Amino acid sequence: MNSVVTANLENVEAIIKLDCDILGNTSRTKYIEKAVAEKRCLILKEEETVQGFLLFDINFFECSFISLIIVSKAARRKGYATALITYFESISPTKKIFSSTNQSNTNMQKVFTSTGYVQSGFVENLDDGDPEIIYFKLT
Repeated sequence: MNSVVTANLENVEAIIKLDCDILGNTSRTKYIEKAVAEKRCLILKEEETVQGFLLFDINFFECSFISLIIVSKAARRKGYATALITYFESISPTKKIFSSTNQSNTNMQKVFTSTGYVQSGFVENLDDGDPEIIYFKLT
């Protein structure tokens, strides 16, 4: 059975391992640890294994911002990113939710579109030649 819950300190190691499996390094360790400590990290568990996580904050013009969504390679195309987003929407501290993804990340663009997010702008120069698309949803 799958469940989405707020991560706790016991989950940090599994979250960092999953992030490293996708990113190829542990450069976001402190960022993840801080988000978990501040209860700004959701995890999706399949049986007892963390298969995905979502990090958020409310520092984007006092609106919620989903800053990172990671799903394990083996668990992709199962609706897990959608489940994480949907759960976050149900607990979001603000009605306005923003997120972003690279223009090259067409799979994540499809997830945002399918969950009712609309494009709200672009940010150039974060990644050379790959603009960041900002998405928005009013809940």
